[in-house]
Amino acid sequence: MGSKGRPYRTVTVEGFEVLIGRGAEDNDYLTFDVAKPHDVWLHVAGGTPGSHVVVRNPDRVEVPRSVVEVAAAAAAWYSKARGAPKVEVHFCRASEVSKPRGAPAGLVELSRYKSVKVKPVAPAGATD
Repeated sequence: MGSKGRPYRTVTVEGFEVLIGRGAEDNDYLTFDVAKPHDVWLHVAGGTPGSHVVVRNPDRVEVPRSVVEVAAAAAAWYSKARGAPKVEVHFCRASEVSKPRGAPAGLVELSRYKSVKVKPVAPAGATD
């Protein structure tokens, strides 16, 4: 039951499916092909390289803060900021993420976002 070849890791947090990109091209695929407009999208702040993280929200509910924080901790863990005690993570709806024309893989722009500061933690059940 390997997830080799899948462009993202999948974990479940309080019943929400959380998808974690593996690399720059995978991040683009996850953000622009897999994520739906009402999904929550997360990435470490400040231009730090790291995984794009998507919380699936098929029912278009308010995703609980606790789920956002676990997903944010995962975004921090799967980034170059893993060693920091606290990491700022931006999050928004997937519909608020866009790709600048000609931008390299993994680079995006956010029209609006909120921030959360979290300790980098690997999500339970994540397979590297």
